[in-house]
Amino acid sequence: MKKSIYIVSLVTLFFFSCKKSDTVTSPTENKQTETAANNGDPLPSWNDGALKKDIITYVEKVTKEGSPDFIPVEDRIATFDNDGTLWAEKPYVQELFAFYRVKKMVEAKPELAQKQPFKAVIEKDKTFFEKGGDKALIELVAATHTGMTEDEFETSVNDFFKSAQYPGKNVPVKKIRYQPQLELLNYLRANGFKTYIVTGGTIEVVRAISQDFYGIPKDQVVGTSFKYKYDAAKNAVQREAALDHFNDKEGKPVGIQLHIGQRPVFACGNEGGAGDIAMLKYSQGNKYPSFQLLVNHNDSIREYKYQEKDNASLNAAAQNKWHVVDMQKDWKKVFAD
Repeated sequence: MKKSIYIVSLVTLFFFSCKKSDTVTSPTENKQTETAANNGDPLPSWNDGALKKDIITYVEKVTKEGSPDFIPVEDRIATFDNDGTLWAEKPYVQELFAFYRVKKMVEAKPELAQKQPFKAVIEKDKTFFEKGGDKALIELVAATHTGMTEDEFETSVNDFFKSAQYPGKNVPVKKIRYQPQLELLNYLRANGFKTYIVTGGTIEVVRAISQDFYGIPKDQVVGTSFKYKYDAAKNAVQREAALDHFNDKEGKPVGIQLHIGQRPVFACGNEGGAGDIAMLKYSQGNKYPSFQLLVNHNDSIREYKYQEKDNASLNAAAQNKWHVVDMQKDWKKVFAD
């Protein structure tokens, strides 16, 4: 069941997160990227090679008026997954936020520390969730992500990002962004593309940082969402303890249709959870020339090395002739100086 998969990925990884101690240096800001672009290289953190050349060739041919491959500006839609595509995902930032919410809720009401599922999280009791199954997992997510207004939730998310440190790396969350991808986002926008984040994470968490982290406004974020209701007494939208849309795997094309209303011509995801295959296939069905890009996490020194047991994403890439980022070879740097 899709919702169960989402909850499991969000919560059970609390107890299995990678805690490698390799150092991540802070990313350069967009101004440096723009300077590099002005010097003739729009993707300075990408190594010269076939992939970089293919990206630039594609952008040039679809934006050149009179070209048989020209794409009108209004149809230049680019979608990017977030976890493992724009920033690191070992562990998921969403998972860190849930930990943060448990801590804050227990601080406000210490008696919660003796109640489940808070007690299990504080004591890192994975057995509780293994025995409780979906019911226990859903209870935790509902307790930490709902039962408040959207304004209250947004405040909580913003407070989290002000102080959050990425485990094992010991850097602010903002510093786990991939510099080559920041450059790619800027390059596409400079050529008339409208960039969207299409994430399996909850839409409100990503909206809180999308503009600051990626230059992507809130209304260009598509993600997993909860059900809402309007509270007339408070004149506010209230979050309910039920998922409305699970925006992963086959849910991503649905989310794109709901929020954007048209297929992307450029789609980028990553290998690791097979969550982006449907989005890249959907993009490939566009009437215009399209470009699909898949990040392969094969750099154990600078980032992480992991892959799907069934190799589904890389197999799909080979079958459909998608472009694959070899992190070791294609990225000059992962997290910029």
